[in-house]
Amino acid sequence: MDLGHPLRLGVQLTPRAADPGAAARLARRAEDLGLDLVVVADAPVGEPGLDAWTVVGSVAGATERVDLATRGLRLDDRPPAVLARAVASLDLLAGGRVTLGLAADPADGTDPDEALDALAEGVDVLRGVWAAAEPGPLVHEGRHHHVPGAQRGPAPAHDLALWLDGGADVAGSRALAARVADGWWLPGLATSGRDDVLREQAALDADLAAAGRDPREVRRGLVLDAAAGADALAALVLDAGVGTLVLAVADEAALAAFAADVAPALRERVAAERAARGTRVGTVRRAAVRAARVPGIDYDAVPASLVGTAVEPGDARYAAVRSTYLRGGRPGLVLRPGSTAEVVEALAYARAQDVPLAVRSGGHGISGRSTNVGGIVLDLSRMHAIEVLDVATRRVRIQPGARWGEVAAALHPYGWALTSGDYGGVGVGGLATAGGIGFLVRAHGLTLDHLRAAEVVLADGSVVRTSADEHPDLFWGVRGAGANLGIVTSFEFEVDEVGDVGFAQLVLDATDTEQFLVDYGATLEAAPRDTTAFLIMGPPRDGTVVAQIMAMVDSDDPETIVERLTPFARIAPLLQQQVQVVPYPAVVSTPQRHFSEGEPVTRTGMAEHLTPELAADAARLVRSGATPFFQIRAAGGAVHDVPADATAYAHRSANFSIVAMGTSRRRIDAIWDAMAHHFDGAYLSFETDPRPERLGDVYPGATLERLRGLKRRYDPEDVFRHNYSVAEPPAVVL
Repeated sequence: MDLGHPLRLGVQLTPRAADPGAAARLARRAEDLGLDLVVVADAPVGEPGLDAWTVVGSVAGATERVDLATRGLRLDDRPPAVLARAVASLDLLAGGRVTLGLAADPADGTDPDEALDALAEGVDVLRGVWAAAEPGPLVHEGRHHHVPGAQRGPAPAHDLALWLDGGADVAGSRALAARVADGWWLPGLATSGRDDVLREQAALDADLAAAGRDPREVRRGLVLDAAAGADALAALVLDAGVGTLVLAVADEAALAAFAADVAPALRERVAAERAARGTRVGTVRRAAVRAARVPGIDYDAVPASLVGTAVEPGDARYAAVRSTYLRGGRPGLVLRPGSTAEVVEALAYARAQDVPLAVRSGGHGISGRSTNVGGIVLDLSRMHAIEVLDVATRRVRIQPGARWGEVAAALHPYGWALTSGDYGGVGVGGLATAGGIGFLVRAHGLTLDHLRAAEVVLADGSVVRTSADEHPDLFWGVRGAGANLGIVTSFEFEVDEVGDVGFAQLVLDATDTEQFLVDYGATLEAAPRDTTAFLIMGPPRDGTVVAQIMAMVDSDDPETIVERLTPFARIAPLLQQQVQVVPYPAVVSTPQRHFSEGEPVTRTGMAEHLTPELAADAARLVRSGATPFFQIRAAGGAVHDVPADATAYAHRSANFSIVAMGTSRRRIDAIWDAMAHHFDGAYLSFETDPRPERLGDVYPGATLERLRGLKRRYDPEDVFRHNYSVAEPPAVVL
């Protein structure tokens, strides 16, 4: 009868108005004592007490780790569409720690069957709101709940479980739980023995069989009025299938005794017996979730350490991980490791599946290679730690899932910054292994130029540290082609001293586009290195082409800032301007996460100068309307100081990185291909063209040959082929 559900031990609280702070105090104590779960029970009908849902919010704010659940929450005075958003919001704020427990406990005079019908409808509404990936609004026309067209979402932070309670009609509630619930609180058995529990479990299993569900789909919980011994409780877990045991307490002494005297022995006994029996620990996902699975992936073989955070297409949180900032995706499974060891497990598992593999850090992903269709995504967003290693040498360690806005905010109190891109929502991992052309690039070089060491999970699962002295060949390749060689799980950077900066947004009339571009290029090349400028243009409006210059001056001196920016303001008629002295994090602040269903086409090229010929072709592209977003980034200055063969990023002579984004591959490719003779190279992260000749643009000549040698050594089976694989093409047999 052991269903293999993870053993979870906790405490149940019934908050009273006489001591409103007791719940938070006991919850904090439970967390300190190492328990897993705090359950807040709704007061019985007709009894005064604090609102359970409000108390759960208070407990969430008072704790950091322990999971939170309601028990017996009623929907008769809580519209389910409203409750759904509240629950999902709290789950997001609490980091995926919430479980919702409901009951059909009708008020006086209400028919129990009607109460069950209303609860069943409420469950449909709750899950409908959480299903943010579903198209269109939620419409529910029921007898008890009416939702004419509610906006779906937000999706919870995790696959939020719904538990049901016995209520007035235990048999009816149990049958409903067998149809729709993820968990069931065994009723009235707190002081009963194993045989009573077994009878109740058999009744639930019969209902589950009638509903066509696997008994392992539904977890079982029991509330204890008093703490029993570890042996008696172990029998409930190992022989009667109860995986969740919570003690109903009102004082810290009883709680401490349970946590110190019973819980450790119980955990040890259950773990040992399960190991001896070979019991697989985990919970089977709902049938509706399993029905959305894709062929080619062995979902049952997902390592136990990754099951709790893995996301499948049928999960409510799938909408939050399927796509990236600019790319829609439909992966068959998203694994979200939280440590290097879990990355190793995730990679080994993914290699055993015959589906595409993508690796994702922060989820920006302009190129589209951090998601896929029908494959596996290793999402590193849970690995986001930022740590100062040595203040004297300005050495910091950053995990790949951190975003650059978070990095900027963490470094600013020290008077430091690490040059990155122009958008705080970009993840560290993708940018730091490809280049890193940001607002400080001319003053401080590329992001990867500041890398001093990295921890890398290789294709065979081994973990190595690479630096100038440790695996130096790999260190060379990671800086520009890291995605081809392994998964970087931590970066060690030497950061720069950067205080407040001057930041300008200048809007100019660029209708004479050819001349504007030539003058802009000359102005930028002549500017001191402390000044970096990016240019954005779109198609003409009413015959006028407008250009926006975003420029950063690495100085907090107003006179210096004005001196540096004045030449840019004089390039063409100035339509609007804003110049500020701000902290660096204010420019690359971390936005809310964005997700897209689009498939933009992006083409990129590196250029040494904005020549009249290049300017003329670029002007024709802008006027064609094929690109709503045309950008020229500064890419020179300190970048030139590093020899071209020092890293796998080889475009050291370029002063400009140019990118055009559009919706029509045919239109963009036709125009861009005609401009190819102006470019010498391409920037990996902005290129979407899948044609094989792009590989030579990204990694020219000797760089590509050297990378192929590294590929043969570190990834001979081309496991990491999702991002412009440098592997040699197979020989053609005639």
